[in-house]
Amino acid sequence: MKNIHVLIGIFFFAVASLPLHSFAQIRGLQGAAGRVGNFGRGATSGKADSLQHRTGMEDSITIKFRYFDSSKMTVFDSSIIDFTRRVPQKWTQVNLGNSGTATEERFFSPLYKAGWDHGFHSFDVYNFTLDQTRFYNTTRPYTELNYLLGSVSEQMIGILHTQNIKPNWNAAFQYRLINSPGTFQNQNSNHNNYRFTSWYQSPNKRYQNFLVLLGNKLMVGENGGIKTDENYLDSSSYLDNRFVIPTKIGATSSGARNFFTTNIPTGSYYTNATYLFRQQYDLGQKDSIEVNDSTTIRLFYPRLRWEHTISYNTYNYRFTDIAADSAYYKNTFNIDVASGTTKVFRRDMWKELLNDVSIYQFPDAKNSLQFFKVGASFQTLQGNFDTGLVTKSFTNIWLHGEYRNKTRNKKWDIFAKGAFYLSGFNSGDYNAQVNLQRLVSDKFGYVTLAFENVNRTPSYTFEGMSSFYLSSTVQTFNKENHTKFYAAIDRPKKRLKLFAQYQLLNNYTYFKNYFEAAQETGLFTVLQAGVEKDFKLGKKGWHWRTWILLQQKAGNAEVNLPLISTRNQFAYDGNLGYKNLNLSAGLEFRYFTAYKANNYSPVLGQFFYQNTETIKMRLPEVTGFVHFRIRSFTFYIRFENLNALNPATGTFTKNNILLGSYPSPGMLIKIGVFWSFVN
Repeated sequence: MKNIHVLIGIFFFAVASLPLHSFAQIRGLQGAAGRVGNFGRGATSGKADSLQHRTGMEDSITIKFRYFDSSKMTVFDSSIIDFTRRVPQKWTQVNLGNSGTATEERFFSPLYKAGWDHGFHSFDVYNFTLDQTRFYNTTRPYTELNYLLGSVSEQMIGILHTQNIKPNWNAAFQYRLINSPGTFQNQNSNHNNYRFTSWYQSPNKRYQNFLVLLGNKLMVGENGGIKTDENYLDSSSYLDNRFVIPTKIGATSSGARNFFTTNIPTGSYYTNATYLFRQQYDLGQKDSIEVNDSTTIRLFYPRLRWEHTISYNTYNYRFTDIAADSAYYKNTFNIDVASGTTKVFRRDMWKELLNDVSIYQFPDAKNSLQFFKVGASFQTLQGNFDTGLVTKSFTNIWLHGEYRNKTRNKKWDIFAKGAFYLSGFNSGDYNAQVNLQRLVSDKFGYVTLAFENVNRTPSYTFEGMSSFYLSSTVQTFNKENHTKFYAAIDRPKKRLKLFAQYQLLNNYTYFKNYFEAAQETGLFTVLQAGVEKDFKLGKKGWHWRTWILLQQKAGNAEVNLPLISTRNQFAYDGNLGYKNLNLSAGLEFRYFTAYKANNYSPVLGQFFYQNTETIKMRLPEVTGFVHFRIRSFTFYIRFENLNALNPATGTFTKNNILLGSYPSPGMLIKIGVFWSFVN
């Protein structure tokens, strides 16, 4: 049963991939401009070939996609400059020293989410999510194969396949495996993700449905950081094998690493799944265009839309240690290990059923990117814990509204959204956001203004019922209220982006040590600003790309932030005279200014505030890289953490420590191959 999520996804994908005769009959996806939100405004009758744009190239393809809760169709980004687009972790995030371990966002980003929240977010970057889910439309079957191999047996394997079963029906399947034994012991990670999607639209364009089957199984060892009673990092006894440095929790290892071993005796097991089905039915105007005597393009303009969405979601969060030191767990985590055993086990498990009914109204028949939307949602939740009652059930009812408008001249982009919780566990929660974007001119670029306010119940890990609430006394926390003001300028022709963000936070909840939850009752503010700029160095293809972020807190809140975070690339971009080559090669640097960085509690799976130890990088992180693309083949080779070189010993053992007692690894060599195929 534990693999049922994967089996369901494979089954649906196999059915969707049956060699139907209709593959040879794909027609009707060209001609009129596509109605965003559907496969196209028009269905073509006659003998027009939808692939006539190939102009003799057998591997040509037209493929676009839209995200789950968006109506805008877009295309793939083939850029090779930023490697972080290929891996889950972004440059502003740090992990515990191994791919797949918990990550912290150094750019302060509190949760702006009204309603119920489970509270476990340290591994979010490794999840396939509903918001990131894509629905495709393609003229030919399309496949992507991804493989990344790194030092100490790190591997990432990915596959994506999508095809139109019929001109008005697409199916897609995606799978990813991340496995990394790690440089230090008891940090091995093994993450599996799958996603299946189906997007169907009726021939008359009135009805469409969306199906999503999505699952994540995350397993990672927890070591609590390396022991600090001795200077193990610089000791000559551990220069050749960092894997045997003693750690605070987890059994002592012999130093063996095995890619196929997924047994994690001390660690976190996070699994979640989503099964969603959305249906829409439109009322509107029919029209047609006569192309020639044998071809007619059928058009449909929606004016009113009914939508129903039902989803069933499961969340299972566990921590286990089968060889726990009772004294250490009592002193550090306030956990009493049962007499006669050495096992610690904690679990929060949730089941969620969500029903939503919404109505859309399109003011402009010929602009489906402008609409009003109102709706109501009903949510039922059932929690199962190791503490208190065996199960606890909740319900929520809320109303929501939305307005979107991308003007036909593409100069204004407006997005406004809000929700209010009428009754239930999260009664009184609300969120409101507005985003305005204006194309000032082709020469100047874009200006964006945004506002967001949320009133939210703290995440459930701050509730005494949670198995991960380890404080000695149960506290009642007030609702959080956060407000954000945002402004940005994007000048593509100048290769320049600027932004500023001002946040006001009240009743901010956090963890103040390895086990205690707390709330900042006073109001405090955070001012953030950033710049991204690409400088051309001469006329030979050399570039200096810089990303700079500034952050400053005002108030006495227990929040510490790095004043400056920066990434810089010095690279050559060009083709070296080869027509089909796209090359970027050079050096990359990442740096955070010294500050009292958060620490990490492995039992809670949470980062927590500390104000005693200043974390300072020995040197900026340095990476040498060569990225290139030839047609549909993309290749990356990277030499990361070159800064760890110890000239005296010739080893890469001058490890940075970015938080607590979790060192970064030494030099890592990563080779990535990303290849797409048109079938």
